[in-house]
Amino acid sequence: MTFYQPIGNEIELFRAAADNGLPVLIKGPTGCGKTRFVRYMAEQLGRPVYTVACHDDLTAADLVGRHLIGPDGTYWQDGPLTRAVREGGICYLDEVVEARKDTTVVLHPLADDRRELPIERTGELLTAAPGFMLVVSYNPGYQSLLKGMKPSTRQRFVSLRFDYPAAEAEQAIVIEEAGCDRELAVQLVSLATALRNLKDHDLEEAASTRLLIHTALMIRAGLPPLDAVRAGMIEPLSDDEATVSALMEVGYAVFGRPEDGR
Repeated sequence: MTFYQPIGNEIELFRAAADNGLPVLIKGPTGCGKTRFVRYMAEQLGRPVYTVACHDDLTAADLVGRHLIGPDGTYWQDGPLTRAVREGGICYLDEVVEARKDTTVVLHPLADDRRELPIERTGELLTAAPGFMLVVSYNPGYQSLLKGMKPSTRQRFVSLRFDYPAAEAEQAIVIEEAGCDRELAVQLVSLATALRNLKDHDLEEAASTRLLIHTALMIRAGLPPLDAVRAGMIEPLSDDEATVSALMEVGYAVFGRPEDGR
């Protein structure tokens, strides 16, 4: 069973949407638990989940399906979206704004009261089975004029806003996921909070909860804390050496410098 630490009323909101066949949009920063939440809710609802990592080259055929050539000739293969529609499962499109806009148009008839998926290549018009749910996510921090969700698409969804958990909740997550003690979890969350408060280093992303768990796991494996912090939390945030050095100063403030013997 997937572990998930609720942050607010997101579970109740998702259940209400699922009960009414409403599509859900989840927006929040990288590594804050969006994908884990969807997996957790799929387990709670007893529905299969098909996850698609969206990218620039994603086509409608990647979602809907395509004809393939096999030993006995040509046959049709459903894509993840079509399988979810047929089975009454959840189709989760991660970072949906990364997909081409002509690809996301196929979602429109599924994201309103029609709940239909037209398959042009086979001539089918599928009505979504009971239980089907369309869930998409994206990181608002990555949005631009070229990569943003159209208002006509966004307004078809119930929207949930995610953020990094409060300190105590995040500590509980790190303890559960990494199996570390509370003292280490408190230190790592304290460091992450300090890094997130930095506004003058032009960081594209803040330190995510995922990075805290990675760092805790490496420390548990026997790595010196500062080595694990650098590799697990600091280096993933920037390629600029000066920025990494500046961020390590924050790490030293929490874990102490090597010469301090801590």
